[in-house]
Amino acid sequence: MKIVKYILWTLWRIWFYILMGVPIIVMSPLLILSILSEKTYPQFFILARLWAKIILWGMGLPYRIEREQQLEKGKSYMLVANHTSMTDIMLMLVVSKNPFVFVGKKELVKIPIFGFFYKRTCILVDRSSSKSRFEVFKRAQARLNQGLSICIFPEGGVPEDEIVVLDEFKDGAFRLAIEHQIPIVPMTFYDNKKRFSFKFFSGYPGLIRAKVHGFVETKGLTLDDKKDLKDKVRQVIYRELLKDNNHNN
Repeated sequence: MKIVKYILWTLWRIWFYILMGVPIIVMSPLLILSILSEKTYPQFFILARLWAKIILWGMGLPYRIEREQQLEKGKSYMLVANHTSMTDIMLMLVVSKNPFVFVGKKELVKIPIFGFFYKRTCILVDRSSSKSRFEVFKRAQARLNQGLSICIFPEGGVPEDEIVVLDEFKDGAFRLAIEHQIPIVPMTFYDNKKRFSFKFFSGYPGLIRAKVHGFVETKGLTLDDKKDLKDKVRQVIYRELLKDNNHNN
């Protein structure tokens, strides 16, 4: 029975990467046209959202989104959520109709096919390089000035210990939000870790839920308020995760 489980897990992981790659290949002419200019990024974003939905439904991961507040069309936001799974990328694309740019780790560039477009549309960061982190701020500021939103998973990566409910947050998202005086949109992704974690032999299909919490305003805040803002946003997500864990246990 255990051998059957390992075989099914292996096939399911392979299927995930097939679902990542095949739609990109099929849509590649449109995708390439949409990344030729930063002005056509909103068209690329529409295709990216379609790609995300294909993957989630194809993996047997239907989604349900609860919203305490709606995103306004044409407005820039800082989108933040807990990070435990590759499917966080797809779920974030589904949640927000407002075009946004991911700030993500450069290692994902190595994924065949996906990496080609990831490199050209996301803001990549090498967390071991202070120069790279500075470049991230410059590129994010340029994108915000274009009217786009930014998405950062503020834990700065996925905790190696899956027992960790929510890791400590890095400063970057909150510094950018304050500097541009844009609202922060905290989101809780409840199920991605148990459905499709980074642990290879794990997971199973089922509903994945997301909650868009009330926005946290930054108008009038300065960088001196950065730590309090960071702690406030983290507590919103942390308490929601604890409440859900307690409800399900």
